[in-house]
Amino acid sequence: MAEQGALMIRSLLANCDFDSTFDKIRSAPPDLFAELCSQVIQHLQRHIPGVDVAQLCQRFQTAGLEITVGDLGKVVHAVHYLFSLAAKHSLSAEELSTVLVEAKSPLPKQTLQVLHSVWNEQGKSLSVSEEARNVVAGGQLLDFQWKLGMAVSSDTCRSLNYPYVAVALKVADCSGHITSQCFEMTIPQFQNFFKQFKEMAAVLETV
Repeated sequence: MAEQGALMIRSLLANCDFDSTFDKIRSAPPDLFAELCSQVIQHLQRHIPGVDVAQLCQRFQTAGLEITVGDLGKVVHAVHYLFSLAAKHSLSAEELSTVLVEAKSPLPKQTLQVLHSVWNEQGKSLSVSEEARNVVAGGQLLDFQWKLGMAVSSDTCRSLNYPYVAVALKVADCSGHITSQCFEMTIPQFQNFFKQFKEMAAVLETV
């Protein structure tokens, strides 16, 4: 099992721009990267709904690291996949480190040390059952807010002073990346949106 996991991780490192992804955080404070890794494990354990990349990015930037939310999101996805494989194949911290060190494009020593430390401390508690492995992970709605407004200016609409609904959603994708989405709807669109949500809720109650 461990050997198969090692092969999959080597394939991941060989076929993905893994080193370039982690290059963005080479000079990041170890404690911040360790917190990122810890949050990924907590998400895999289903203790938290996801990793708030925007909030983490702000902290990385405050620490002096020039990185975008998109780049940090790639790091979160990479760590999530790496830890998922390690958990699925029951890799120890030493086995995981050995695979990473022997990779064609090895990660920085500081990054390896953090990955080894976090996996050694928290990876043992991360167990993936056979049943859980066969379940396709989906996203999760974390927050839903809306407010009624009145349009007073527009470059595209001829008729103004019409009511609209502003909606703000916060969602976590299957790898735990939390994002916010904002959009506007007309009153009929919102009513139809609300109707569809009620129908979905009714179906979920029967599951």
